[in-house]
Amino acid sequence: MANKNIIAVVGATGMQGGGLIRAIVNDKDGGFAARALTRKVGSDKAKELAQLGAEVVAADLDEVESLKRAFAGAYGVFCVTNFWEHCSPEKEFAQARNMAEAAKHAGVQHVIWSTLEDTRRWVPLTDTRMPTLLGKYKVPHFDAKGEADGVFRALNIPTTFLLTSFYWDNLIHFGMGPKKGPDGTLTFTLPMGDKKLPGIAAEDIGKCAFGIFKKGWEYVGRTVGVAGEHLTGAEMAAKLTQALGREVRYNAVAPETYRRFGFPGAEDLGNMFQFKCDFNAVFCGARDPAVARALNPALQTFDQWLAQNKTRIPVD
Repeated sequence: MANKNIIAVVGATGMQGGGLIRAIVNDKDGGFAARALTRKVGSDKAKELAQLGAEVVAADLDEVESLKRAFAGAYGVFCVTNFWEHCSPEKEFAQARNMAEAAKHAGVQHVIWSTLEDTRRWVPLTDTRMPTLLGKYKVPHFDAKGEADGVFRALNIPTTFLLTSFYWDNLIHFGMGPKKGPDGTLTFTLPMGDKKLPGIAAEDIGKCAFGIFKKGWEYVGRTVGVAGEHLTGAEMAAKLTQALGREVRYNAVAPETYRRFGFPGAEDLGNMFQFKCDFNAVFCGARDPAVARALNPALQTFDQWLAQNKTRIPVD
């Protein structure tokens, strides 16, 4: 590791960070080494990363001093937050600020901040087309990340702002897969109408991030969006039908209907999908699959992802 540039990876046991760790350690002849940051160094996931060859280090996003220690000596840092762990945009912003301050303190040469749009740039709080949530957000899990972009810029940290897309893995882990109705028919519900949804395999986000680190200064200061494919809900349902060998119907509901579904985060996600619909050209335009493929030649299409993961999607 002494002769390699260390990349410290926040959220190393999560999907984005884990994908980056695996990309680094699998690049045997590359000039980078992986430092996996986690609160639980004794967890099974942390032990797996250590077995792969990553250095596992304890760090907590709520404790800036722990981040300063974890970032020390690193060439690059991958910064990511997990909104759904606590559902607090204020906490997410504070964690982003802690990472930015620690990166500045450590003199890191390249930071990748996994971010999203602050939707209030397009939908002001006074805009009644979409309800305001938690008093000052339209899409809380987007807006706090986008607002935190300014912290990295204000501290003059050499940063690449990485815009992610809908995880296809949400069909497995987040309850967004097809659901069986009373008649046994599978329905795939999204409030996207006939608009396209940029999607990506979560593992590929980490691989794209590694591609950015390898490019280096060429990507500092840039905002880069990644997606594996742009698909309508109907197109996704057709591909699910083919992969699962069972008919999957697309159920296009209105955003206001989705917001009333009642599960934790339904209002946030309903607003998110409405934003993606109402500003579809902007949202898709910021996420060109050709850009992602240039960073990660192994980028998966939805069909390729389904071939590998169809048996993991709960449908019964």
